Amino acid sequence: MITHKTIDGLLLRDMVVAGAALLEQNREAVDALNVFPVPDGDTGTNMSLTMQSATREVNAREYLRADEAAAAVSKGALKGARGNSGVITSQLLRGFATSLKGVERITPLQFAYALKAGAEKAYKAVMKPKEGTILTVARVVAEDAVKYAEAHPDDYDGLINVMLTSGEAILRKTPEMLPPLKAAGVVDSGGRGLMLIYTGYAAVLRGEEIADPAALLAGDCAVTEEDIHDLSGEIHNIYCVEFEVINFRDDCTEGDVDSFRRRLNRIGDRVQVTGDMARTKVHVHTNNPGSAIEYGLELGELVEIRINNMLEMKRQLEAPAEAAKPAAAPAAPAEPEKDFGMVAVSLGEGFSNIFRELTVDHIVEGGQTMNPSVDDILSAINAVNARCVFVFPNNGNVIFAANQAAELAEKEVHVIPTKNVAMGIAAAVVFQPDLSGEDNAAAMTEAANMVKTGTVTYAVRDSEYNGVQIHKGDIIGMHNGQIEYSGDSVHDVVMEMMKAIVEDGDEMITVYYGADTSKEDAEAITTEIGEQYPDCEMSCLPGGQPLYYYLIAVE
Repeated sequence: MITHKTIDGLLLRDMVVAGAALLEQNREAVDALNVFPVPDGDTGTNMSLTMQSATREVNAREYLRADEAAAAVSKGALKGARGNSGVITSQLLRGFATSLKGVERITPLQFAYALKAGAEKAYKAVMKPKEGTILTVARVVAEDAVKYAEAHPDDYDGLINVMLTSGEAILRKTPEMLPPLKAAGVVDSGGRGLMLIYTGYAAVLRGEEIADPAALLAGDCAVTEEDIHDLSGEIHNIYCVEFEVINFRDDCTEGDVDSFRRRLNRIGDRVQVTGDMARTKVHVHTNNPGSAIEYGLELGELVEIRINNMLEMKRQLEAPAEAAKPAAAPAAPAEPEKDFGMVAVSLGEGFSNIFRELTVDHIVEGGQTMNPSVDDILSAINAVNARCVFVFPNNGNVIFAANQAAELAEKEVHVIPTKNVAMGIAAAVVFQPDLSGEDNAAAMTEAANMVKTGTVTYAVRDSEYNGVQIHKGDIIGMHNGQIEYSGDSVHDVVMEMMKAIVEDGDEMITVYYGADTSKEDAEAITTEIGEQYPDCEMSCLPGGQPLYYYLIAVE
């Protein structure tokens, strides 16, 4: 039974943390719901990493107001959004936060309206929204929540029950809306991830223990030793305070420890509270070391107390260095800003080297097995000293995040919708410095779309897709992203797949081989393909991509 009448910033923070923790606990199960039986299904991983970024942001300080906590959650989710599912999740939280501007404590009716605003924001962010996805689950839950809250504006208990019941019901219907889900025998993975988040919300409001938020919180402030005591920058909190708590009060609970951690965050930074109720290590940088010690004494006895003045440590460290420093040389002139720059997402040393040879300025590591976040892409854009930047996402699941990064950038950015690395290479090749940004973007997009691709990997579970019966461990071939072939031989699948890809008039075939494919095997199959299609120019290059034996491009 939920007794809360309103939700303040602290309670909202706890709800988000619990939702993120429950999602992380079930991340692999959500990943397994991906329709494609390929080894890089990552909906759960992307949503979990997005939510963890949201929790880090909201845990960075104490937010008493609900609108401030919601804004922090939204900011963190947007920065850390990965993949389509992660970006959609960030948009749900963004719309939720926008709806709550000026709200100190959220009523049930305001909460329902915020859910609706989040769903609307997410739908608008997707160019061609599909029903039967996380969008559908978010929308139906929000609509049912609003109906209930308008009739019962003060009842959180009933509202949460409606959210969970409505969400599970529509989630079970997703296979009827999307045939690939029905064929695979699964519900939508993003929708399941969202329901896990909402279940975490409910657990906090009900006072239930279904997740271990402390496990997630333990990493919120975890930084390397170098980061903790980095003296190179400006020092805002002078004293490094460390101690251990033992012999806890008999009535001390985990909740008291969580409250202690939050109090430390209010008086300093670099907070670490690790251990258990037998012995807990504490670390904080603060200008009030006495307060940190007093807070610790409220939990139990203190041992191993150390207080270091980092400002004095910095002075001692810099003094001999300054004395030995030679006369300063004239500063090198700053590089002038270029007209154009390029950023490419790439996973595999071979592909990255090709992009560097094509004068791509910045490589963002990621792709099939790990989608980079919005913040990763935005940081790369900002690192390029150019007025106009072209971004090659090189993965269909990264395009959405790249578009979000482009919106946040304070320079001209063109995202070329490349769905794989071969398309990105084709786009980079046609860059012309004497064209405008718009004209280059149009030419790049056209060049990318001229590339036909085939990829070869293995199946991680039994499935049926596009009428193809697939068994776990089978070699599968995909033509332009769609599974078309399945067999027990990499060679046979490649040769069968080429029959569908190569058409009259094609002139070039490039075979990029992966990290698990030998150069000898790749060269042998390239020779065989060349014999079958003698009118095409053949190339065999190392891509270095994980999990995928081959990426074959035809132009």
